Amino acid sequence: MTPSLIQSLEQHFGFNQFRGGQQQTIEQLLNGQSSLAIFPTGSGKSLCYQLTALHLPHLTLVVSPLLALMKDQISFLNSKGIYAASLDSSQDQMQSSTVMNDVRSGKIKVLMVSVERFKNERFREFINQIAVSMLVVDEAHCISEWGHNFRPDYLKLPRYREELNIPLVLLLTATATKKVKRDMAERFAIAPECIVQTGFYRANLDLSVLSVKTADKNTELTEIVRAQTGPGIVYVTLQQSAEQVANMLSAQGLQAVAYHAGLEDTLRGQIQDDFMAGKINVVVATIAFGMGVDKSDIRFVIHYDLPKSIENYSQEIGRAGRDGQPSQCFTLANLDGLNTVENFVYGDTPELSGIEHVINDIRQHQSDHSKESQQWEMQEYSLSSDSNIRQLALKTLLVQLEMQGAITPLYAYYADFKYKFLVDKAALLGHFDADRQAFLQLIFSHTQFKKIWGTLNFDTLTQAAQVDRKRVVAALDYLAEKNLIALETKRITQVYQVHNEVINNPELAKQLHSYFVDKEQAEIKRIAALIRFFELKTCLSYNLARYFDDHQAPQQCGHCSVCRGQAVTLEYSLAHSFANDAVIYQKVDELLSHLASKGIHNIGIETQCRFLAGMSVPLFARNKVRQLSGFGLCEQQRYSEIKTKLLAR
Repeated sequence: MTPSLIQSLEQHFGFNQFRGGQQQTIEQLLNGQSSLAIFPTGSGKSLCYQLTALHLPHLTLVVSPLLALMKDQISFLNSKGIYAASLDSSQDQMQSSTVMNDVRSGKIKVLMVSVERFKNERFREFINQIAVSMLVVDEAHCISEWGHNFRPDYLKLPRYREELNIPLVLLLTATATKKVKRDMAERFAIAPECIVQTGFYRANLDLSVLSVKTADKNTELTEIVRAQTGPGIVYVTLQQSAEQVANMLSAQGLQAVAYHAGLEDTLRGQIQDDFMAGKINVVVATIAFGMGVDKSDIRFVIHYDLPKSIENYSQEIGRAGRDGQPSQCFTLANLDGLNTVENFVYGDTPELSGIEHVINDIRQHQSDHSKESQQWEMQEYSLSSDSNIRQLALKTLLVQLEMQGAITPLYAYYADFKYKFLVDKAALLGHFDADRQAFLQLIFSHTQFKKIWGTLNFDTLTQAAQVDRKRVVAALDYLAEKNLIALETKRITQVYQVHNEVINNPELAKQLHSYFVDKEQAEIKRIAALIRFFELKTCLSYNLARYFDDHQAPQQCGHCSVCRGQAVTLEYSLAHSFANDAVIYQKVDELLSHLASKGIHNIGIETQCRFLAGMSVPLFARNKVRQLSGFGLCEQQRYSEIKTKLLAR
């Protein structure tokens, strides 16, 4: 081992030896070899780039999917005297300018960004001028379309890397199957010998799968939590379940707090801090909780609902026992939630007609009529609504159109901010002190009024005075909130360059549709694999390790419910039978005539299925479909069974 690396490790991080896999990864990188490191949750992946960054001449650029993760890692590095920073949405103009200047001057060694930041034209121009030694992709399984938590924008990272001419890449993840591993390595041309995978098996985790009817879950959960010592996490699928379960535990005298994406940011931060500090013992959470939580003494993780996949399951139980001490992992399983998990998947698959709508929109609304290259402007919300494609699926579709070479993103801008006074202008200004009055006068003076409504000209305002756009928007929002003005804003507009040859390919919509159907089927298979895993008759720990291509785990761990002779078969708590066929068909006909009355015809079978399953899609929201009595008539049934019924009609 190179003595300088150990010295550096000790000097900067206070450790006198590496953990498994760290040294090999760092040495490969310092020899100029791009690497993929697959280490279990909590086993020191981040150190691989942190230490390497100190020995590289230029900037290390880290792409991370979560703001909470970035903030944790930045404060850790700064506490070690290594200057790291992020460019993110929570910063104002001044903060981001400071970071950019510090990157330019070489003061910052590590810069963290989200992948979406690359869409920002200003950021791309800035990073183009910076020498970058290494690109690090954290949670790199997001790159693979066949991995969980797939993020469409991650597919563009290989191209960004080429454009920015970054010599070295490090991919980090805790969860990758053989297929995902190969996919990630191929996208960045990482040699097979540069894939470092340490054992996935963790001897200190005790895995139990219990077959529990929905009606008995609360009693079972209360008993388990009462028997545990030390802090723990209870995972649920829905935000409202988090609230209900936390209240139920608290009523039983067990201190528990709900955590989910619907809470205010400050409250979420407070809960996380209190949990880290040991002031809260049990957090009942959706999967929004956990990625930034690096707490070593979590003694138990309970899945109250089915996790989304084996990958999610392993990531979530991986938060327990990072200190190496024995920790318990329980799953309270039945098949009741199966249709909910599956419906999330089916709801995101765009119909062929929706994809055709988007492609036709691009063909028809090009602004520049020269033959070679034309521009298309798009507002996500209205395109999602018009095409009846959910916003996340629409993002994936746009990225696929980019990957196919049909469109190239150019830039994005916010369209109009229009407002009118609801009180006399002088009276409005009278509410504020002199400084704020001057600031508001500045905004008003750069507004062109036509009779009553005025349109703010951001360009002249920002040229005339160095004001931060966010502060202007915040001021207008505040005035609107106080009913001093009426405010209308138009959404962000994205501008793409269109490549006619590709967009006019008559097969394009069908190719894209089959891509989505393949992904849908892969997701459904992943859910089926999860059920099979929970019903195994052989060691859970061994099979979990095998799933992630680790063949080192013992065939019988001795610390899982199967090894204890408690294998389960999962069941439905109640048998849910379909409504009568005639009733189902009648409700579908009501939907069709309701939409026909609004001039909407040719409603596909998928939309009919979604109506019966009670799934929300833009078309339903726009046309008050949820008010029809048939909406959600079959919500307890599996989507595939609803579809079979409609196809048999």
